[in-house]
Formats: sequence, C-alpha cells, structure tokens
Amino acid sequence: MEHFLSIEAQSAADLRTLLTLSQEFKANRGDGANLPLAGQTWAMIFAKPSTRTRLSFEVGIRELGGSVVFLSQSDLQLGRGEEIADTARVLGRMVHGAVIRTFAQSDLERFAEYAQIPTINALTDEEHPCQIVADLFTIMEKRGSLENLKVCFIGDGDNNVARSWAWAAERLGFELRIATPAKYRPQQALLNRLTSRKIVVTEDPVAAAVSADVLYTDVWVSMGFEQESAQRLRDLSSFQINEELVGKASPEVLVLHCLPAYRGKEITEQTLEKHASTIFDQAENRLHAQKAILARVRK
Repeated sequence: MEHFLSIEAQSAADLRTLLTLSQEFKANRGDGANLPLAGQTWAMIFAKPSTRTRLSFEVGIRELGGSVVFLSQSDLQLGRGEEIADTARVLGRMVHGAVIRTFAQSDLERFAEYAQIPTINALTDEEHPCQIVADLFTIMEKRGSLENLKVCFIGDGDNNVARSWAWAAERLGFELRIATPAKYRPQQALLNRLTSRKIVVTEDPVAAAVSADVLYTDVWVSMGFEQESAQRLRDLSSFQINEELVGKASPEVLVLHCLPAYRGKEITEQTLEKHASTIFDQAENRLHAQKAILARVRK
C-alpha cells in the first residue's frame, strides 16, 4: 500500500488486512519485536486540532521504532502561502513518511503526489479513514466478526466520518443506515457512486435504530462549521442517541462515538456513561489501528 488517503481507495482485502494487523498489534503491544519504522523519521502536519489522532500516531510511530517531527500550520511556510507541492518536495527529501490532518482532500492528494513518500490521511473535510479502521476493529473485537452487521449512523450524514462509513459499507458489504435530516443527507454525487443496496438514508432515526448492532454518532458541529452551530443544534436535536433509541436496537447493541462528545447534544450523559467502556476501548483502538496503517504504508 503506497498511501492511505481514503476508505474509498481501499479494497475489501486491504481493510481486512488492516483489521488483522490491528488485532496483532494490540495483542503484542510492548514486546518490542516488531519495529518496521526503525531508523525512520515521520512528519506529522496538522492544520486542525486533535487529541486522539495526534496522540495515537505519535505513540504509534515511536512504538514501531520511528521518530516523529510534529508541525502545525503555523510552523510551516504553508501558512504564508507556499505551494503545497513545494512543501511536499522538501519534506519528501528529508522524512520517510507523512501523516496529514487538513481541510481539503485535494491538498492531501497533491502532497502525496509531489512528496513521493507514504502519506496518511489523519482527517480531511472529505474523509476520516483512520477513525473507521479503529471503529471496525472495535466492532470485530466486541462481536467476533463483521458478518451480518447492521450499523446505524445518526446525526450529520454529510460529514467526513459518515462518508468514510459509507465507503466501508460499500467495500465490506454490511448494512449501513444513515439517519439524518434532509438538509444533512450525503451529497447525491456520493450516493451515485455507491452501488450497495444495503446503504440506506432516512430521516427517521427510530426506524433506523431498530435491531441495529451498532449505534454510532459524531459531533453535530464539525470543525469549520462553528458559525452554523446554533442552526445545527436546532436541526439535529431529534437525532440524538439516548436510552429510548438504544431500546430500539439489538439487545447487544454497541454504542460508539468517535469523540469528542458533547453530552446532551448528539448523545445523552446517561447513554454515554452507560457505554463508556466500549467508547473508550474504541478510542484506545485508534493506537492499534494507526500502527497497522503505518506498518502497511511504510517504504
């Protein structure tokens, strides 16, 4: 695997390999035997703030034997207008790989093209592929497999996490129900590219939750949409994961949240705390999933 830029670009086999590797890295953490990044230095370029993504990648790179250079937008000449291609060509001569968290997917792809080093998408406005690998690993870990899986995503159906979920369902063939208000539906251009009949978009969160194996939510106000905060809170107020909704799902339902969580908005305090063990296992699994991705894209 040369890069990891999106779930869309992965095959089913690629995703299953990453899940197997995630499991192996978690089981063998601390043994010091698998150091595929030994002697390598990786750059982490983050234009957006991060807790779990930054921490999991920094720890993961070090645990795989590598070194890390963290660069925020203000640390680079990109913040003063340097072309992404020029920055990429410089870094490509000095580091062995790059983990990038930015706004435009096109900037990420342009960096990968010009740097000619392994490049990983740590979040763009288009997709959040690393999150979904960790999520799928968590589900597999808890359920034993992804067979006959029914995932219900509730909230903003047009954000980067929802889009990555759609591509995961397309590639792996599980059922995905996206419950979202009409104005937050995935873009029609995306829906036109999806061929799976198991991906359904609905405005009815209760119907979407019935017999679901997974109830999943994300923040209602993604980074870059803060000016729409008041309107989004009104629009999405009935798309909350709460105990009533959990009661419609499978008795063994997994409640997942990619965090940060805003209690009383996309999920209630009661529901989050009741399912905190699973949600924070999910957060921990970011580390193991990032290590799997790093091991696959290394030079």
